[in-house]
Amino acid sequence: MGGTEVALRKARDADTLRDVLGSHLEDLQRMSMIVQDMLFLSQADRGAEARREHVACLAGVARAVVELHEAAIEEAGLKVRIDGDATGLADVRLLQRALSNLIGNATRHAHPHSTVVVQIDRLDGEIALRVVNEGQTISAEHLPNLFNRFYRADAARSDAARNHGLGLAIVAAIARMHGGRTMVDSSNGITSIGLMVPTPRAQ
Repeated sequence: MGGTEVALRKARDADTLRDVLGSHLEDLQRMSMIVQDMLFLSQADRGAEARREHVACLAGVARAVVELHEAAIEEAGLKVRIDGDATGLADVRLLQRALSNLIGNATRHAHPHSTVVVQIDRLDGEIALRVVNEGQTISAEHLPNLFNRFYRADAARSDAARNHGLGLAIVAAIARMHGGRTMVDSSNGITSIGLMVPTPRAQ
């Protein structure tokens, strides 16, 4: 807000005022997103549970999420491949949000011209959702903390100003709301981050 006050103290041309107001609008939108995400995490902390419904094709859910990230994926010079499929009972809206955060995270950190893989598996009554990307290996000491709020393995990364550090915490919350857990592995330049969700088969 201080920048707006300074800009209004003397006459400014329309383009300058537009730039100042546009910058502050972006800041307000970012703050609004942080507040909404913190409210969601608070609900999860209070024991909110997933509302399960029949998921006929989880690969289709993943494709819809990938389409939402199409512009960012193209800008980063990446390709996305979806491997596998599953069906069961889960909260589609929450799984979409988790996948969106995972794909967004992979898009920011993948090497240009590489392929991001959305891996879907059903294993002994659980659905495993992983997003795998080629990029810098995450050091082992950081892995247990990746799902903590506001945690960044590398605060110096260029996306630090745009990414407020709650995306993976929300993935962890969504896993808990399904009675599931998170999973992460990073070695030899390949990072896999995801969640495991217990789900009975739909009747």
